[in-house]
Amino acid sequence: MLRRTLLALPLATPALAQSLGDRPVRLIVPYSAGGVADTVARILQQRVAENLGLPFIVENRTGASGAIGAGFVAQAQPDGHTLLLEGATSITGPLANRGLPFDYAAMPRVAQVTAAPYVLGIRAGFPGEDLAAFLAEARRRPGEVTFGTPGIAHVGHLMGELLQSLADVRLEHVPFRGGADAAREVAGGRIDACFISESSFSPVLRGERGRVIGVTGAARRPNLPGVPAIGEVVAGYDLTTWMMIFSPPGTPMALRQRLAQAFAAALADAQIRERIEASGNDPVSGGPEATEALWQAERTKLTALMRRAGLVQG
Repeated sequence: MLRRTLLALPLATPALAQSLGDRPVRLIVPYSAGGVADTVARILQQRVAENLGLPFIVENRTGASGAIGAGFVAQAQPDGHTLLLEGATSITGPLANRGLPFDYAAMPRVAQVTAAPYVLGIRAGFPGEDLAAFLAEARRRPGEVTFGTPGIAHVGHLMGELLQSLADVRLEHVPFRGGADAAREVAGGRIDACFISESSFSPVLRGERGRVIGVTGAARRPNLPGVPAIGEVVAGYDLTTWMMIFSPPGTPMALRQRLAQAFAAALADAQIRERIEASGNDPVSGGPEATEALWQAERTKLTALMRRAGLVQG
């Protein structure tokens, strides 16, 4: 699936425009429209276009748990005109699938834009009203309670595996092309639960077709004060995610720094920050060096979790 939105705005940053030329910059979102990555990309789109002084395209290239879009960017020219928005799947994906034809580690990090927990949402009519009851039902019917995620080895998948490990339950994983797809299946009652972003699950809440019974971070969210952190019920549970901008291998540091400035300026806008927060994410601005350091630290942590869950291939 490929979906594009183009914004070409007249405001220019001369140094940026000159270094990048006058061609559009494309941000590849490797998940379906309406999901958290797509939502954040489109919130940032207009301001980034203004800051670049160039057309800025958000393009959805979905499939293979994000690998279709990421592979496209990995093969692009390292000229700053093709970027990727991705999260922890850049770490978990290669661990679960050694056969990927590209290397996320070789794709330089440009900027961090968000950090956030996910939510555990369940369908309307599911037996039990809270997390404790959900786990009790899973123990009563081992392997029958289903949970959807944005794909195999996506961080949402890992969140579900961590819950099974720490709570001693057995669930059935159902992968989708993105969080929005998983949310639609919960709303339709075709799967029982999902680990996805708050923004992806929000249509289910608005339609009263399901409810949130837990958040994956260490603390409750201000906009979901009545929803416990999963760690309040399952000792030791704490797993959050983030989104970063990646570039093709070989992208010069000067270009990465200039692109990072455009994203940082967008994230400094109060209205942009408010919209990102309303989507259930925390806006975070980080340049290439800080983002690279975070990615490496997260790789160490997530690799250990993947091995503990038995998800590392080979």
